[in-house]
Amino acid sequence: MGVPNLVVEKLNQATHVLRELDIDLWLILARESDVIGDPSLPLVVGTSVTWESAFLVSRTGEHTAIVGTGDVENVRQTGAWPTVVGYVEGVSQPLLQALERYTPRTIALNYSRDDVLCDGLTHGLYLLLQDILAPTPYWSRVVSGEEVARRVRSRKSPEEKRRLRQAVMTTLEIWEALRCWLRPGLTEKEIAAFLHQQVRERGLETAWDPRYCPTVTAGPNSPVGHVGPTEIAIQPGQLLAIDFGVRQEGYCSDMQRTFYFLGEGERVPPERVRQAFDLVAGAIQAAATALRPGIPGWAVDQVAREAFKRAGAEEWKFGLGHQVGQAVHDGGCLLGPRWERYGRRPYELVESDEVYTLELGVGVPGYGRISLEEEVLVQASGCEFLAPPQGELLVIG
Repeated sequence: MGVPNLVVEKLNQATHVLRELDIDLWLILARESDVIGDPSLPLVVGTSVTWESAFLVSRTGEHTAIVGTGDVENVRQTGAWPTVVGYVEGVSQPLLQALERYTPRTIALNYSRDDVLCDGLTHGLYLLLQDILAPTPYWSRVVSGEEVARRVRSRKSPEEKRRLRQAVMTTLEIWEALRCWLRPGLTEKEIAAFLHQQVRERGLETAWDPRYCPTVTAGPNSPVGHVGPTEIAIQPGQLLAIDFGVRQEGYCSDMQRTFYFLGEGERVPPERVRQAFDLVAGAIQAAATALRPGIPGWAVDQVAREAFKRAGAEEWKFGLGHQVGQAVHDGGCLLGPRWERYGRRPYELVESDEVYTLELGVGVPGYGRISLEEEVLVQASGCEFLAPPQGELLVIG
């Protein structure tokens, strides 16, 4: 059996999504996509383009790519686009001819107020398309393609699930290598360098900017947030929290683990630290139990916040969970509170085949921070952890 063609899988998904939404055509525009590319391109095109290009995804399954002559062979080699039209002088005439063949009632374009991964159409290309279509009836048929792009990205295909599982398994291997290597006195920068070495040895990349992937929080004086490692050294009697992930076969992992370095005379972490860990781990488990198709994202986030409220703990200042895929923050429904900065995303309904993180943390004065992050796959009956969740502190010493 050959290697699954991921782009073909995603184009087939797109065809079904267009039928669900009763949209005739999804039109993706691009140019110099290595510099500024629509986030949907890697999913349904599978290569970059240089000249102005138009990818017409139809509800009939008869898709057409219109690209500059220099890009024709690259698009053909993806094996996903049987109809590839090359042009020399300009994209407008072949695009208009294709629209005349399709005669779409609706044309979806990738613009969105709230979801950056559905907002891939640049303003300049929008204006260019407007000029091309102005003399025709088609400009009046343009609608937002946000829902098309969201569903195609969020619903993970079989090959996407395989790649996501593999990225998680690789991350677990690296966590174990780190656990065996850790010792008191290491600085945050040294810990980050070890993880970077593990990634390089496997021929991979970090899941996000390596300047702060991993994010290393050592003890009570380390800065918290999306910040690079410092010269702060982990000491006995302190917590070490790490946020880390890899990019493997184009797909990301995103996980957090917390370690405790035993102090002098300690055989187990202090009760205060263990209680804080149990609170975080328990809130994640409660959210996982609530996570199922059809529930709005904000409601899952609220379950975890209620657990913190009952314990009298200060709640975290971010959403509980985001989707993971080709991007570590993969857009779509967000498991987060109904705050202005999240727009409509927490109101979206969870669907089967989506992959989310469940992440939260709490500070423990004098010790540092406990942060956990797990990845889960939503299924019809609930959700599946892609790796065993951290059930107790990882003790060093």
